[in-house]
Amino acid sequence: MDAREGSAGAGDRRAMKVCIVGASGKLGRYMVRHALDRGYEVVGVCRGKSVGKLEEFAGRITVVPGATDDREVIRRAVAGCDGVLTVLVPWGVKGYSTGTAQAVMDHAPAAARLVFSCGWHITRDGQDVYGLTFRAFVKIFGWLGRLARAVDINDQVEACRRVFASGTRWTVVRGSDLEEGESQGLPVWSRHVGDPVLESNLTRRVDFALFMVEALVNDELVHEAPAIVGCRTPSARAYAQPA
Repeated sequence: MDAREGSAGAGDRRAMKVCIVGASGKLGRYMVRHALDRGYEVVGVCRGKSVGKLEEFAGRITVVPGATDDREVIRRAVAGCDGVLTVLVPWGVKGYSTGTAQAVMDHAPAAARLVFSCGWHITRDGQDVYGLTFRAFVKIFGWLGRLARAVDINDQVEACRRVFASGTRWTVVRGSDLEEGESQGLPVWSRHVGDPVLESNLTRRVDFALFMVEALVNDELVHEAPAIVGCRTPSARAYAQPA
């Protein structure tokens, strides 16, 4: 079992410039708060119609409105950034996630830490083990989403395939089912779904965001695709290795 508690590595708490792609969503807004709490300079990217959702951060962050797969929008937003946090959203059937990921990789500074979010259904090496219920849900949800031309989870698969093949300093954080609530602390992670530590399949959304922001300064997570679960869930308490 290779689960471990996430933690900041050798990285320090110096002021960083961080771009959050998808800043207006629930996960994005939590990431903005965590980043500001650390004293980071924050640039947020979101669709023009969603800018109002960032009103609570007025005067504290720079907002670049536009589609997250718009290469010019991303080029302007990531300029000079030390890290980029990207929510891979599979809206529509025209490669929105793939376009977003590719734009970030093409335009972010070469040394920038790139941290992407997605779900457990993404696999890096084919060694993840999924239960029948999970596989059925992904298959049915994926079929219905494509039928309605609303979402395409295969788009996330392709986006992550490109990330894994890139030479960037990437991390892909794979989230379990999410719930709202106060922070319980940094989630526990494993390299593979199917690890008993992940069995509870539940994480607070605020803590998913915490893990994303923490990954910016944790060099142990470079070129890792951690699957995470809440640190206070029964499976984490039972199986997580001591810090």
